[in-house]
Amino acid sequence: MAPQNTERQPWKEAVIYQIYPASFKDTDSDGWGDLPGIISKLDYIRSVGADTIWLSPIYASPQNDMGYDVSDYRSIHAPYGTLEDVDRLISELRARDMKLWMDLVVNHTSNEHEWFKVSRRSRDSAKRDWYFWRDPKYDAEGIRKPPNNWKGMFGGSAWTYDETTGQYYLSLFLPSQPDLNWTNSELREAVHDDIRFWLDHGVDGFRIDSMNLMSKHPDLPDGEITCPDEEYQSGDKWFASGPRMHEYLQELRTKVFDAYNAVTVGELGFTKDEESVSKYVAKSRHEINMLFTGDIIDMDFGPNGKYTPGGGFHPRQLRSLTEKWQTAMPRFDGWNTLYLDNHDSGRSVSRYGSDDPRYRTYAAKMLATYLTTLSGTLFLLAGQEIGMANLPKDMGIDQYIDVEGKNYYNKVLQSRGGDHSKMADIMKELQLKARDHGRLPMQWTDGPNAGFTSPEACPWMTVNPDHKLGWNVETQQDDPNSVLSFWKESLAFRKKFVDVFIYGSFEMLPESATHEKVVAYKRKDHSSDKEALVLLNFSDQNSTVTIPWVTRWVVLRGNYSTAPIRGEMIALRPYEAVVYCSGFSI
Repeated sequence: MAPQNTERQPWKEAVIYQIYPASFKDTDSDGWGDLPGIISKLDYIRSVGADTIWLSPIYASPQNDMGYDVSDYRSIHAPYGTLEDVDRLISELRARDMKLWMDLVVNHTSNEHEWFKVSRRSRDSAKRDWYFWRDPKYDAEGIRKPPNNWKGMFGGSAWTYDETTGQYYLSLFLPSQPDLNWTNSELREAVHDDIRFWLDHGVDGFRIDSMNLMSKHPDLPDGEITCPDEEYQSGDKWFASGPRMHEYLQELRTKVFDAYNAVTVGELGFTKDEESVSKYVAKSRHEINMLFTGDIIDMDFGPNGKYTPGGGFHPRQLRSLTEKWQTAMPRFDGWNTLYLDNHDSGRSVSRYGSDDPRYRTYAAKMLATYLTTLSGTLFLLAGQEIGMANLPKDMGIDQYIDVEGKNYYNKVLQSRGGDHSKMADIMKELQLKARDHGRLPMQWTDGPNAGFTSPEACPWMTVNPDHKLGWNVETQQDDPNSVLSFWKESLAFRKKFVDVFIYGSFEMLPESATHEKVVAYKRKDHSSDKEALVLLNFSDQNSTVTIPWVTRWVVLRGNYSTAPIRGEMIALRPYEAVVYCSGFSI
């Protein structure tokens, strides 16, 4: 078994509850979630078993990308509330022994940020070098072209032409999201000051958005031509994990975060290999505490990108990634993040389990068992604890509003002559992976608008109609067999047996020893004889496994009301999860 990092820290044992503020709880009937709504639900969040909340961006923003386009880092987007509301939220969290993490979006700003307004005024502006400005290129016919061939994250060129000074600025996401130039020391100091502003208010940690894009190759060279039929190419080789990335993070750690004992988790795009990851999270590097590598929510991507057909999920992908990171982190003294859902993905029960009414409860509980029996800090997206699923498949493209998915759909639609009847393959991908699913309004009741907002209000996005079918907090709250109750129990067991499930060693059982659709692994306490075996059947069919030695063990947890039949073989039912244990005093 691979040994685990046994240095105990509160943040390692924490349960982080991610809230997408627009979608959580609306108290003023404008159809948009707000800070008072979050405050009103803190007792509920604590009852689930979470001790920290992470807020997706609440800063002042024109909302071209749902707050990931910040126009003022020290102000609050008015529909969410005020700075005083944030202070009250922090006070209420403290009263419950809970913490607050915020999203830190400092790879780019909004084009409405004062820094950018000053930067674009003239080529001699004092803040010109706070962003990336470059002259156009011209082809043989004299047609103006961007400075390089990089493709933007949401399609099109990664450069935006500005008539004011006749130059392009780099905007890897939307044209309204210009990238900051971190090579400028004055810019870095300004960012540091804005971070301190929130730490002084009592924020305990940050999730750093698009973290490793903050350092680009200084020459900004063309990306390799891998798609000859397209004008723009991926430039991630040159804009991700650039030459000064680790310098910037170490500077942030020593100049800002350490003084406040702040915890950080970085979003790491395009960089998923063990060696690169180790340089960010190894304790000796003194950079960040944890990473979201993203590979766990990329498992069903197509061969040419998120929404391209030809992808699909198989349990062996999960088996491989789980073994990789559970065994790699201890080798370089790093720490894992545990998650299956976030605001940039479809709901895991629909992607990796089943939202078929026959299996949905079992699948949701199985995924809960997976997350709560691994080493790492656990991240739970609001609604995951009640088994929230993707939008129904009979909802058309008009119900999808997120810029990423809509832009991709429209690009393919144009290439197919504008014929929506030819878009079934793309709709299938959106129905699984669109960011809209992770941003659906929270389902509190079976009443109008799922209790997210008042009956007469118009929610900012579609409410999943399945809230009327028992997929809501009110219905599940007092049901001992509900997904919500199972999550509460699972988190309680995790905290009761931290030596096994958080700090214990890990061993994956190979597919050859179990079944291709079964993920199986052992956890063991370093200092005692406590051991656990976790069996997860990622299938709507019965699966049998043969593990003779487990016949001497007892069942600790399961997602069915009865234990599986056990003889020479263990017969697992559809989406069954069972945890066997040895040496436990239950």
